[in-house]
Amino acid sequence: MDPAPPLASENTKTLLERAFSDAVDQVDDSDETTARVLDGAYEQFCRTGIRRSTMDDVAKRAGVSRITVYRRFANKDTLVEHVVRREFRRYFDRFLRDIRQARTLAERLELGFAGSLRAIRENPLIGGLMEVEPDVVVPSMISDGGRTMATVSRFLAERLRIEQRTGHVAAEVDVDLVAEMMVRVSTSFLLTPSELIDLDDEQQVRDIARRFLLPMLEPPA
Repeated sequence: MDPAPPLASENTKTLLERAFSDAVDQVDDSDETTARVLDGAYEQFCRTGIRRSTMDDVAKRAGVSRITVYRRFANKDTLVEHVVRREFRRYFDRFLRDIRQARTLAERLELGFAGSLRAIRENPLIGGLMEVEPDVVVPSMISDGGRTMATVSRFLAERLRIEQRTGHVAAEVDVDLVAEMMVRVSTSFLLTPSELIDLDDEQQVRDIARRFLLPMLEPPA
């Protein structure tokens, strides 16, 4: 059985850092066969988990030969990295779509916060792994020297800078610090569910964003 793959290392970018780059640059270099293998791997990992899945399992699920899988992905670690990376890229893309429909800063913040939590929790792969194989995903989120949270913070900070340039956020607001605080709040909800706040209650989650996150964007006293 293939060993469980590490999702981050000290000398390489984390999955989230690479997904962030792909989302911003709109990179998509997958050919049809590669996409087929990634789709098969995604389905296999969702059904069986990463630890129990082999490259042979992925090949069967994708309807291709084992050699075809290895021609595109040298080993299971690399395949897992690409699958998870693609899911995070979809998360970033969904975040941008969610806030596009909002008309005000408050609405964008509410939709972004609620949508982000929902997207991660409902994702069959990422959310599912956080439930059944947390030792595969969680270390990449909290045990990488803070790089994962820093990546998401930079993504959010860029969105807040756009709000700042258009006059929706005061120039005095430190958007980098605010973004990190917001990401840390979101991460805590994902890793440690609350007994007071029902994350399945969309309106309650949006209320939390409006009451506690929106004031962070007000000018300092």
